Amino acid sequence: MKLSKLLTNIDYKLIQGSTEIEVENICWDSRNIKKSSLFICVKGKNVDRHSFANDAIEKGAIALVIEHDIENIPKHVTVVKVNDSKSSMAVIANDFFDHPSEKFKLVGITGTNGKTSTSYFLTELLQSFDKNTGLIGTIENKIGDKKLDLEKKNPTTPDSLDLQSCFYKMVEGGVTHVVMEATSIGLVNHRVDECDFDIGIFTNLTQDHLDEHGTMENYRDAKIKLFKMCKKGLINIDDYYAEDFIKAAECEVFTYGIDRPADYRAEDVAYSLEGSTFTLNYHGQKKEVSIKVSGKFNVYNSLAAIAACHQLGFPLDTIIENISSIHTVSGRFQTIPNCKGYMVVVDYAHTPDGIENILNSARNITKKKVISVFGCGGDRDKTKRPIMGQIAGKLSDYCVLTSDNPRTEEPEGIIKDIEKGIKATACPYIIEADRKKAIFMALEKSRPGDIIVIAGKGHETYQIFKDKTIHFDDVEVVKEYLKLTSYVFK
Repeated sequence: MKLSKLLTNIDYKLIQGSTEIEVENICWDSRNIKKSSLFICVKGKNVDRHSFANDAIEKGAIALVIEHDIENIPKHVTVVKVNDSKSSMAVIANDFFDHPSEKFKLVGITGTNGKTSTSYFLTELLQSFDKNTGLIGTIENKIGDKKLDLEKKNPTTPDSLDLQSCFYKMVEGGVTHVVMEATSIGLVNHRVDECDFDIGIFTNLTQDHLDEHGTMENYRDAKIKLFKMCKKGLINIDDYYAEDFIKAAECEVFTYGIDRPADYRAEDVAYSLEGSTFTLNYHGQKKEVSIKVSGKFNVYNSLAAIAACHQLGFPLDTIIENISSIHTVSGRFQTIPNCKGYMVVVDYAHTPDGIENILNSARNITKKKVISVFGCGGDRDKTKRPIMGQIAGKLSDYCVLTSDNPRTEEPEGIIKDIEKGIKATACPYIIEADRKKAIFMALEKSRPGDIIVIAGKGHETYQIFKDKTIHFDDVEVVKEYLKLTSYVFK
């Protein structure tokens, strides 16, 4: 594609060189440069790609998009100067891949918690109607059941270039419906600019990512951006910030919830070890719903998926029938069968709201003890650590404080921050920085009827330390303990 065509829809400050050159590839990482590439110099949090411009030219870049001047650029290389490289990259990528998101139905999901579960519920619902689906999110990116081969370093919401490339592959694969998680960081960094969203879903907003956004208001405003980009919005009416989203939305809005009147409301909710049941009230029409996952938060997630599927044009009765057979998502209230009589739950809960939800769900299921095992991630919002400690202390009968992904911090320092909160409660607790030992200790303390909640890592199969990353899987550790103690699991 000619560079001139790629520049049609962007605002640039100046162009130096020919725009009639043929661009065969676009990238922002000089390691991926190919012949006749357009290299976009993106300024990141830790790395400024302007410093790799000359390396990109040596490897085959014939044009650059820059924000600030670079010295010693050869005359044969075309330079395009813009105000914001990330914003420009989204426009260029969308044009280069021929506006792929206009060729299927696209649903974006944003919120602090519930994005992944909602995306899986909705994807499985769409598949139950024999639709060819695409999924982009925290756990994986895939077309149908086939995983897309993206690097592990890719975030939940890929950068705009990778995202549009994924969309292009999905179009080529005959995908009709795509469900994706839209994070606050992805939204403010222009990763989803130019996406043609048919539906946006807001799950909830609680404290997280303040290390990135600074304030809850900034965090809220980042997520609100999605509802200025979609045709229809589905808002969790029970959330504290719901009215802010409704007022700011530039689309048709529908609501869902449990505690307040909503377009899609769950009434008479009941929880058990086997799952949850509720009556769906849709504008006076009442229908009985059964799902195979327990917890109030999963009722919200299933409501969002039901509402989105319905707004995409599928019959409500069939949606309700089909959702009854959908199972839990890996690392989201995932139970591990055993013959010891207790219930082991592995969950990704890593925020104050997340851990409160998962522990309340455990409380609703058992009359025996709730034992929690958790830590907090390093190099992330430190203010939530004592809050999570206090919540866990109030809702657990016993806590084992351990490490999560310490990253560059010392695990013991993170645990001390959590300990400040748990000390404000009467909950007995123990500290064990070694996560495997911590899980073993919690399991050893458990008795029939108890629920052990292992929170924070969920689906993750690694643990990040300052000098290494190791393989670590909470589910594998639990199964190892069960095997060592001669208990059978399926």
